[in-house]
Amino acid sequence: MTYQYWNEQLETISRKELEAWQLAKLKETVGRSLRTPFYQKRLTESGIKSPDDIKSLEDLKRIPFTTKNDLRDGFPYGFLSIPRDEVVRLHASSGTTGTPTTIYFSRDDLKQWASFMARCIYGTGCTRADVFQNMISYGLFTGGLGFHAGAEEVGMLVIPSGSGNTARQFRLMQDFGTTAVHATPSFLLHVESKMKEEGVKRESLLLKRAFAGAEPYSEDTRKRIEGLLNIEVFNSYGLSEMNGPGVAFECQCKNGLHIWEDGYIAEIIDPETLENVTGDGRGELVITILCREATPILRYRTRDLTGFIPDNCPCGRTHRRLYRITGRSDDMLIINGVNVFPSQIEEVIMAINEVGNNYVIEIEKEGVLDRLTVKTEIKPENFMDDTRPLNALKEKIRRQIQASITINPRVELNEAGSLPVSEGKAVRVKDLRPKDL
Repeated sequence: MTYQYWNEQLETISRKELEAWQLAKLKETVGRSLRTPFYQKRLTESGIKSPDDIKSLEDLKRIPFTTKNDLRDGFPYGFLSIPRDEVVRLHASSGTTGTPTTIYFSRDDLKQWASFMARCIYGTGCTRADVFQNMISYGLFTGGLGFHAGAEEVGMLVIPSGSGNTARQFRLMQDFGTTAVHATPSFLLHVESKMKEEGVKRESLLLKRAFAGAEPYSEDTRKRIEGLLNIEVFNSYGLSEMNGPGVAFECQCKNGLHIWEDGYIAEIIDPETLENVTGDGRGELVITILCREATPILRYRTRDLTGFIPDNCPCGRTHRRLYRITGRSDDMLIINGVNVFPSQIEEVIMAINEVGNNYVIEIEKEGVLDRLTVKTEIKPENFMDDTRPLNALKEKIRRQIQASITINPRVELNEAGSLPVSEGKAVRVKDLRPKDL
């Protein structure tokens, strides 16, 4: 296979040169951080009063972690390092507290972000000859404008269709010959399920690739989307605190997410001890952004669980790769004392052919015990009046889930299209247990 690079010099840079680049950028970032109200206090208390106090990349460990709560506490301007009149855009994400985390961009920051996004998109095999349909929300959410700018940087024809309205999405695909799309994995599954309903023939579409992100999903879900739509699906990773999409991306090899280490320093820590994990051990991803001047963020605890893949990628890129994000340390469910990640359940049910494209996990309290219920849709051809095959399928799903997570769930089978569909990030888990217990 012939691999294409957006910036071959930086993407194939030697490890020694890359680490020298990172150290220089880290010093610059620390200098900018000392101009913010939050870090001026935080870094000074840690004995870091100037960029010269950073002698090597090992000195990164002297810097305390930054959390989402820190960003909320610093709202609105506690992390801004440039004059307000040099800021040209902000993005924000809300949380359970109601206080958003707000990220500011200078004009150069937006150019840098678009360049990283172009690197991601071009690295999957796309070119200026492609037609890109962005089926994700625009606005304060970073996913829409981030991919949009990157695709324009590549030179692709961009259709900013936004999320939802599958009938319109199909018309745009057919009218303009869309070859690549960006959407959440749950919406891609929804699109496939709507094709028959809308009378859309797969052969009428020119789709080749999809970029899926914004929510964790399993390898079985990726394979299902690829099989149903007859396309290649590439994993995308990003978070608004680190610009948004474009932090890490799969190349044409599709064997891990290259994290762009000329723009980010990545660490893996044990979320309990907060110590660095060595080798290919799994843990929580911590990121320091090096490619943004308006809002520097040091050692940000993403809560996303992953690890570094130890070997080199056949594509020739020297930037390390991350394993697929398996979930979040703060998304872990404790059910009757057992630690369960929703991704474990998805991995089981998406590998069962009879199961449809949508599911919901519910946890309730029954007396003193937790009760787990997994609601799945099943494909239309498997829904029948004879209950015996349905009961056998229900038992098969129950048994395989129990083998994976050790908890015996209830399983409910539903007709295709009967469970709620989200146009943005899918709401897969409903924890209905009383909050005061």
